[in-house]
Amino acid sequence: MTIKIAIIVGSTRPGDDGNGGGIPRKGGDVGRWVYEAAAKRGDAQFELVDLAEIDLPMFDEPFTPMMARYTRPHTKTWSQVVARFDGYVFVTPEYNNAPPAALKNAIDYLYAEWTNKAAGFVGYGAFGGARAVEQLRSMMGELQIADVSAQVGLGLHTDFEDFQYLRPAPHQEDALTDMLDQLIAWARALAPLRAHNRT
Repeated sequence: MTIKIAIIVGSTRPGDDGNGGGIPRKGGDVGRWVYEAAAKRGDAQFELVDLAEIDLPMFDEPFTPMMARYTRPHTKTWSQVVARFDGYVFVTPEYNNAPPAALKNAIDYLYAEWTNKAAGFVGYGAFGGARAVEQLRSMMGELQIADVSAQVGLGLHTDFEDFQYLRPAPHQEDALTDMLDQLIAWARALAPLRAHNRT
């Protein structure tokens, strides 16, 4: 069985406006760094999923996600994207001690598509996105997602040149490897539960 992992970039901030204004968005670079390292592994398949490209509106379904009675085309498309994976790496910045609203909104859209999967986290920010990750961890149990203990925290002072350009310290690759090892092991261990739910 091939384990499939989505690397979900949680920032939708546009950054540079094309005229030299704004600070370049970091989420895409962080997501690509995770993907390029993960793609070298032979124990899973990885795909980059950027919420800036998914472009979900704020939750607009008339029924609770637990009912899976989706009425909006964008919800049905998002459901199909999430459902095809066995686990997720959530790449999150930290806004006001929390993950961005776009990431929470994307998670809140669905329920059954997340359950009995595994999750790992790559945070970034002044404190490595630690507080944003902690809030995401508190959501995982409610969705029946097994979140792994190893995580990556990229600091603006230590892993970004001029606070903008991603230059991870050497130890961050080891941290990423540890997190992916745990994530894939848990995604594989939960496969029987996912199979049971599909029958």
